[in-house]
Amino acid sequence: MAKYSVVFVRHGESEWNKMNLFCGWHDVGLSEEGEWDALEISAASLKRENITFDVAFTSCLRRANQTLDVIRRELNLGHIPVHQLWRLNERHYGALTGFNKRQMADIYGEPQVQVWRRSFNVPPPAIEPNNPYYGAIRNNPKFRHIAEKDFPLTETLETTMQRVVPEWTDTIIPEVRAGKKVLVVAHGTSLRGLVKHIQGTMEFKLLEELLCLNQ
Repeated sequence: MAKYSVVFVRHGESEWNKMNLFCGWHDVGLSEEGEWDALEISAASLKRENITFDVAFTSCLRRANQTLDVIRRELNLGHIPVHQLWRLNERHYGALTGFNKRQMADIYGEPQVQVWRRSFNVPPPAIEPNNPYYGAIRNNPKFRHIAEKDFPLTETLETTMQRVVPEWTDTIIPEVRAGKKVLVVAHGTSLRGLVKHIQGTMEFKLLEELLCLNQ
């Protein structure tokens, strides 16, 4: 039975991670610490293990793209194809987007915020046009190809999995099964959903190496 390998990498710390803000689909870059994460944790770990890749997949969000850029530079992988897939985006945090996590706990109560953050299927309130980041997200040219019916206004781990898993099945797995060494650079919730899915399938038994970095 053939064995396959794939490596999942979460992006380094973003500017909004640093400020403890709910980020989701808002397109922010890496902080200085995040650039260090990408270089000294993700890229260095892969280089130390002498791991290389044939193809890379990432989301449409800058923090993941920048992390991948560092890895490609440090591992001399500028030649490999890169596929940016919006379905690998982070979970959409709805009306919480742009707000401080501590502030939201003070307003709604820590238990309620933890339910929104950690439950499988309880979403935060949907983002509305009066949210200061609504326009930046909805009008981001990176998302112009997303059908209206597919554009989320809030998500849970469950609904994030519902968009991520088909991309894994239809786009990424064919490359893995073709024997290619695959790198996926994405986000905490989208990767968590993928791992949750994979561990319950035959694919998990076929994966010789399922390596998750910077989780």
